[in-house]
Amino acid sequence: MERDGFAVVPNVLTLAQIDRLRSVLDDARDIAQTRRTGAVYGVRNLLDVAEVSNLAADPAIRRFIEPIVGVSAIPVRALFFDKTPDANWPVLWHQDLTIAVAERHDLKGWGPWSIKAGVTHVEPPARLLAAMLTIRLHLDDCHADNGPLRVMAGSYAEGRLTRDRIKTIREAAPERIVTAPLGSALLMRPLLLHASSPAKRPKRRRVVHVEFAPRDLLPLPLTWAAMSNTNQKLHSQNFAQPA
Repeated sequence: MERDGFAVVPNVLTLAQIDRLRSVLDDARDIAQTRRTGAVYGVRNLLDVAEVSNLAADPAIRRFIEPIVGVSAIPVRALFFDKTPDANWPVLWHQDLTIAVAERHDLKGWGPWSIKAGVTHVEPPARLLAAMLTIRLHLDDCHADNGPLRVMAGSYAEGRLTRDRIKTIREAAPERIVTAPLGSALLMRPLLLHASSPAKRPKRRRVVHVEFAPRDLLPLPLTWAAMSNTNQKLHSQNFAQPA
């Protein structure tokens, strides 16, 4: 993690947990979701789902989070991605630069602001993103021809990257293809430069993406959307295509 900004850990989820999550997410009706040809392929506000919020508190997950983020770590946003033959999108090189907050308060160095699935989002200073960690839980095998993440190892350490710097990094070193077996977890820093290609042999590639941060990371008066009762049940079809 310290060198590359990511790591894959096998056998994090049990088969029972995987089956339960698949069932719950395939039947997602009451949370912000996007559909193509009738199938759910993206869901926001996933911490509203009891199975996901309970999983984020599971010791089997927190044993990877706390040594990096600290014992005060809390889940602050969760998403669901499903790359299928009917929703087989490419994602260009980018960093994860936005966080979900309860409401807008204009602070120096924060922005731009946006609304996604009824929840306020903002780009915070890079130092805040550097304190966070994402865990991507794989509900299917993700192999080299199934649209896996491609990453530039170590790029997270440079903070927020300009377009020119992204181009330079891409030209200076080879990308890494991140395959992940069923039940594994990909730990990654939000500032890690990453992308994904359309699957060459499209099959389901279901991923639960949960972001963790220290509880008191935000400056007042900002608070995490995940800790706000007013945002817990907002629904929308506004879902950007995920990685």
